Order: sequence, then C-alpha cells, then structure tokens
Amino acid sequence: MDKKEKSLLRADLFRHLDGIVVAPTAYALQQGGILDHLLKIKKTSLAELAEHFQANEGYLNVALRVLASQGWLKHEILGENDIRIGLTDDSGFAFSLIPLYEDVVNLIDLSGKYHRRKFEKEPFWALEKIFKKYCSRYGLAIKEDQSSKDIQEQVLKHIEGIIVGPTVVALGMSGMFHKYFMEASFMPEEFHEDGESFGRLLDIFVFLGWFVKKNNTYRFTPKGLFFAKRASAYGVTVSYIPTFRKVKELIFGDPKILWNIPANAKEVHVDREMNVWGSGGAHSTYFRKIDEVIIDLFNQPIEDQPKGIVDMGCGNGAFLIHLFDVIEHRTLRGKVLEEHPLFLVGADFNKEALKVTRANIIQANIWAKLIWGDVGRPDLLAKDLMENYGIALEDLLNVRTFLDHNRIWSPPQSRNMERKSNSTAAFAFRGERISNEEAEDNLKEHFEKWAPFIQKFGLLVIELHTISPLLTCENLGKTAATAYDATHGFSDQYIFELETFRKIAKEAGLFSVEKHFTKFPNSDLATVSIHLLKTDNSNE
Repeated sequence: MDKKEKSLLRADLFRHLDGIVVAPTAYALQQGGILDHLLKIKKTSLAELAEHFQANEGYLNVALRVLASQGWLKHEILGENDIRIGLTDDSGFAFSLIPLYEDVVNLIDLSGKYHRRKFEKEPFWALEKIFKKYCSRYGLAIKEDQSSKDIQEQVLKHIEGIIVGPTVVALGMSGMFHKYFMEASFMPEEFHEDGESFGRLLDIFVFLGWFVKKNNTYRFTPKGLFFAKRASAYGVTVSYIPTFRKVKELIFGDPKILWNIPANAKEVHVDREMNVWGSGGAHSTYFRKIDEVIIDLFNQPIEDQPKGIVDMGCGNGAFLIHLFDVIEHRTLRGKVLEEHPLFLVGADFNKEALKVTRANIIQANIWAKLIWGDVGRPDLLAKDLMENYGIALEDLLNVRTFLDHNRIWSPPQSRNMERKSNSTAAFAFRGERISNEEAEDNLKEHFEKWAPFIQKFGLLVIELHTISPLLTCENLGKTAATAYDATHGFSDQYIFELETFRKIAKEAGLFSVEKHFTKFPNSDLATVSIHLLKTDNSNE
C-alpha cells in the first residue's frame, strides 16, 4: 500500500471519528429546534440562543462549535461574554441532511441496553438495516455541484463511522485483531458461537473492502489490515458514546445527568475500560520521543538523577511499564538498579484504572506502588508519599499523559481582569459556560500548584490540544479535532490550543525545554504535544 492510499484511509478514519460525535450532536440540535431557528434569523449570539431555548449555555456552546468545525456554522468569540453564531454557505444543505442521522442515533441509544462487549442479535439487526440504507446512499441523488456533493459524502462518512467504529473497537478488545486472525483465513465460528450472525456482520466489512470472502472463510485485505492495526484509534471516541446518548438532555435538560450518581458508583459518561484500552494504544505513537527524554535524564550521574518516577493518571500502567523498560535496558541507571533501585508510583483518580494497572504491573514483573491521586491536588500526593513511603515528590520525575486537561474544575482563586484570551475553545462545567479567560486563569493556578514539586527534575507531559473550528473545517479528514472537542467538551474537560497551553505555562513559571519539545502533527494542525516543563528557563 503506497503513501497516497494510506493517506486516503487515514482520512476515512478521521471522518469516522467525526461522525461518532457529529451525528448525535447535530441531531439533538435539530430536534431541539436550534437549527431551524438559525436558518430563519441567520445570525445571533450564544446567550440569546440559550435564553430563547432555555438551553444550558455551556453545552450548547460546545455543540455549536462542533458543527462549526464541520463547516456548517460560524462560531466567533468577540469577547469574554460575546460569542456570535451565524450561517455558512453550506448550512442550509447540511441541515437538510441531518435527519439521515436518525437511524444511527437510535442505534446508539439501543446499544446502551445491551452488553458492551458481546455481539447480540437485536442491535446487530438494527445495524444491518442501517447498512442496507447506507449501501443505497440513503436514496440520495448525487448532486452536480461539488460543494453539495462533498457535504453528501461528509454525512455518509459520518454514518459509516457509527457503523464501523463501535464494531471495530468491540472486535479489537475481543481479540479479533490477533496476529492469528490477521495473517490467516478464518471462519466466523472460530470467533463467535453464533457463526451465522457473526458472518453476516463480517459481510458488512466485506462490502467495505476490509475482508475477502470465499466459501464462508474470510481473510483481511490490505485495507482491512490498515484499520485493524489502528483499531485502538477509535477507542477513546467510542468510549464516550454513553455521553452522546445523553447529549440532547445535556443541552436542553438536566446538565448534571451524567454526574448525579452515587459516590462509589462507576462512571456513566465513559466506558473507562475501553477508554484506557484506546488511549493505551494511542500512547505508543509518542513513546519514541519520550524515550529520548528518559534516556537523557537517566544517563546523568546518579546523584543528578531522579530517585524514581510518579505517573499521575497511570491509566492501564502501559506508560509506567514502558518507562521502566527503557531505563532498565537503555540507560546507565539500568546497569545499577540493584544499588540504586527505581521508586515507581502509579497514581490515578479512577479506582478501576488502578485495578487494570495493578494487573499489568504484575504481569510485567516489576514493582510499583499504586495509589489514589488527583492531578489537581499535588499537595495530597506529596503528603501521601512522604508519610507512607518517606520519599519527597520533588525527588521523583513527574510524568503524565493526556491528563492536565481532565482536572476537576474549580473557579480560579483570583482573576486577571486584563486577560484577553485568543483561544477558540468552548468550555463548560455541569452545563454552565466557562469563559476562555477564566479557564486560562484556572490553568495557570493548576500549574502553580505543581511548580514547587518539579523544580529538580521537571514535569514530563503528553498533552491534548484543540485547534480553531475554521482550521478544522478547512482540513476535514486530516485531524481528529472535532472528536476531541466534542468528547472533552461534553464531559467537562479543558483542552486548549498548543500556543495557549505554552503561554499559560510560562505565566506560571514553567518553561518547555526546547530540545525535548515535539508536536503531532508537526504543523498548525497539532493536537498533541510533548513537553519537559521546568522552572528554569535557561534551556527554553
């Protein structure tokens, strides 16, 4: 498969992710009357829309920005409390196609009544009916003008995303993409007790060109192998489908519906096991650059090295395990671990994640202390480590992956009233809109809390970012920004543009060491970055 073919398939993957979040969001806005209202009045303010429809302004803002990222609306921030919403040239035609999402939105709702991992008949039958409509392009007559044709294809790819995404994740988590199945022909009965129904499911992917079928045996095509090897790329977005089942309620009803749960109950807004699986697969993409930082730090003289590593938000433990492996086999420290052992700590707010980490740590045959931790309370972590283990937090290298944006919201203790944010992001907490200026003040205070504990060795982070809706809609198929904005916006998480993130870090006295800084992709579309943040700016 050549580079051009891979690029086209990667574009399909990104558009699939778009569809998983756009379909339920756009359909909720249309069902709530927002889109018809906009077609009549042409332009308005976010505040006026929220008041007119008695909507929750924070989540309404997130939803409208999602459509702006697809090129279907204009979303402009003119001031801290002045957000304007308007139409684009594509709004009318795009809105006319949104009813096509009804089937897949209903499928999302239906799937919530069945086992999250098993392939059960009722949701499969619904999926099969949708796929038959999809195969006939939902009866759409292909438009002659390119703009309308592009929108038709955009919507059909969104629908394809909901057909494909959840199934691919379920197959991946169930072991379908094991080397055995990917390299050899197989029969449906080898994977599922109901071979007939499972074969009909696989036939959907035969139509899409992922498998070839002969005499009831299936074999991956190069296209199928491309997606199978990237199954985890769907994981994080699909894990938030529980949130999108409630997106209409979040916008127009009870904004706390996902959070009004018993204190010790499992999260209901995300499938955490799936989320950890998906994010763990994605992390491997960034490990090579991280390795360079770790090797540099642990090749220093022993007295200049950290005593160990603390991974806040350890997820499934993959990052911590990987870091130990790098140190053991590729650094000078690895040669003297008997004399100078590594103190490894995995901390996480989610107890389910700690269970997964514990199992993986044991399997990897390494030692690590696993404790509860809150990224917003480094003081509690420092106290726990000192009181229970006699080690200072600042003597460890602090690391984390995709976590700082997921801190629990608290209003900033002080506001910089002269702050004028250039961010295009949309933030909410329990339905209330948070201005970008307030969110920046909050991020600064968050960094300031960590500054005393990272003066020696710094803070090694992989972080997620947004980009402007205008940039996203100009690059559909080249970025997962729409999916990130929706999953994180509706679940009260706070992803900034890379430039804003670095600016606020500097305000808090944290500087990114330039030789260790990387962004992915290495362009204006960067939605992921790696930093070694230090309080000393001499290496910036």
